[in-house]
Amino acid sequence: MPKQDSRRALLFRVLILTAIYLGLSFFGGRTGWHLLYPIRIFVTFLHEFGHAAGAVLTGGKVYNIELLPGAGAGGSTLSSGGFRPVVIMGGYLGSALFGNALFYIAAKKPDRTKPVMGMVIAAMLLTAVIWYTSVFTTAALLAYSGALYWIGFKTRYGRDVLMLLGVASVIYILQNTAIGPSGDLAMFQAHMGFIPARGWMLIWFMGAIGLLLVNLRLLFYAKPDIPLPGAIKTREFS
Repeated sequence: MPKQDSRRALLFRVLILTAIYLGLSFFGGRTGWHLLYPIRIFVTFLHEFGHAAGAVLTGGKVYNIELLPGAGAGGSTLSSGGFRPVVIMGGYLGSALFGNALFYIAAKKPDRTKPVMGMVIAAMLLTAVIWYTSVFTTAALLAYSGALYWIGFKTRYGRDVLMLLGVASVIYILQNTAIGPSGDLAMFQAHMGFIPARGWMLIWFMGAIGLLLVNLRLLFYAKPDIPLPGAIKTREFS
């Protein structure tokens, strides 16, 4: 069973992974842009899967999910019914939630890395087959699923990769608040028109920041154990 890191070791691991992503993102040039393409594909998948989850959870129907092969790695989800505000904001806030969940589990619960990796793979396979829309989408998700299976179940780097995907997803979402969900914001304003799109953008951004702060608190703040009155501490020998 994987051993939990100490708080200092965990912080060091998180800082290293964050530095790798930010270094490639801001200083990697064209090479960094290409190396981060799989991250953009993954974040796009989380975004579109968030739309689909919002539709399914509110009684709607999902017809297909598409990932676009361009450098920006955009995507789209075709659905009907459901509670549209939840479906629309499920892309941005849903992907923020998924990214934080992956980050937390890989960082704090290393023994659950394989089951969670399996769930991610299952979600990708479900999307590739059930919500088929293009050869590229299905091929990309099948290839991603195969790579995650090999890394997560055949190597010892599954936890690091899952944590990197979580950290990078959260940072990427925050980086692209102004431009990433612009189409979603326009649709959301059409349904919830009492606040302009820029206002919703700020609300969504603060929601994503709030999720990250809660996550960091759960990861790095631990309440001291307080013994119960009259409790006797024993030591076990093996």
